[in-house]
Amino acid sequence: MRVFIIAGEPSGDKLGGALMAGLKTLVPDVSFDGVGGPEMQAQGLASRFDMSELSIMGIMEVLPKYRHLKRRIAQTAQAVIDTAPDVMITIDSPDFSLRVARLVKASSTIRTVHYVAPTVWAWRPKRADHMAEVIDHVLALFPFEPPYMQAAGMDCDFVGHPVVSEPQPSLQDVAQFRVQYGMEQADPLLLVLPGSRKGEVSRLAPRLGAALAPVLAAHPGLRVVVPAAAPVAEMVIAAVADWPLVPKVLDPRGLDVETAARAKRVAFAAADAALAASGTVALELAAADTPMVSIYDMNWLSRRIVQRMMQIDTTNLINIVSDSRTVPEFIGAQCRSDLIAQGMLDLLQDPEPQRDAMRTTMDLLGRNGENPGLRAARAVLARL
Repeated sequence: MRVFIIAGEPSGDKLGGALMAGLKTLVPDVSFDGVGGPEMQAQGLASRFDMSELSIMGIMEVLPKYRHLKRRIAQTAQAVIDTAPDVMITIDSPDFSLRVARLVKASSTIRTVHYVAPTVWAWRPKRADHMAEVIDHVLALFPFEPPYMQAAGMDCDFVGHPVVSEPQPSLQDVAQFRVQYGMEQADPLLLVLPGSRKGEVSRLAPRLGAALAPVLAAHPGLRVVVPAAAPVAEMVIAAVADWPLVPKVLDPRGLDVETAARAKRVAFAAADAALAASGTVALELAAADTPMVSIYDMNWLSRRIVQRMMQIDTTNLINIVSDSRTVPEFIGAQCRSDLIAQGMLDLLQDPEPQRDAMRTTMDLLGRNGENPGLRAARAVLARL
């Protein structure tokens, strides 16, 4: 069996790695081609180009890279057509993935699967109809998504999210982490996560640093750790150098995939709270039972356009899946250091309602069930 698989950012790479592992379990002679990051490469993918070329978000951010991305779209689609795999699987990154799928469908009958349903329940509901023109089958992360995809004419299976099956660190792991970074066991620990894209780090890191000052004043014993994504690690190290308290930066460069992932999970489990850029990291924090304040902002024009399209009042996945509003969010014009600081101070005072919502979220996403990567692989094979 030959699979062409494409991911464009770290969260998609994680999904792709889990799916590939599932396919290898069910079809030992499976082979892979495509584009992906370290998680997918660890499963045997030789990426055709660096996945970071596709990790761009926001209308104004994409424009300078448009010609290059257009060439990559054409090159990737042609590679799929030339190699004629049994299935092409695209993972998230719809602006790239669905353009590739359109070119592939125009010239072939190759079956197309898209992993991660578009958030039509949040904004731009017509996306499902457009997607159905080029995608045969959708793998959904959330249990409420299949009806939206099926209504547009696509097969769709809820497969859960790989975060629910990731091993959680032991108390001994957490204790060793604190010793390694010179922390007393009783020191409160705050994680700060400024994002995995360059635009996110440049936009959010200064606001996060400014927000720390009043939080540190109220909690003078607070320790700060910043787990950096490999593509932006150098940028993160430079950005935090002038924060009120220079944090410990967890730099995954030079580590193998599993070691880096384990170190990140231990940091998440050791933390008392987190300040995090909005995204799938919310689920990783929920799996670690670490409450959070969620922030995000983008280019002014991108922000205005997205705001007009939004159909829900929250972007945080814990709030959405649990149907609660326990995670405080500071998005767009509200993404200000003074508001972020007050949100964190309030959270540190009473984190328990959010922890209840996080546990509900993990249960709804399939905790204690079959590994979602294996479920996704079964779903792909069942419909070929």
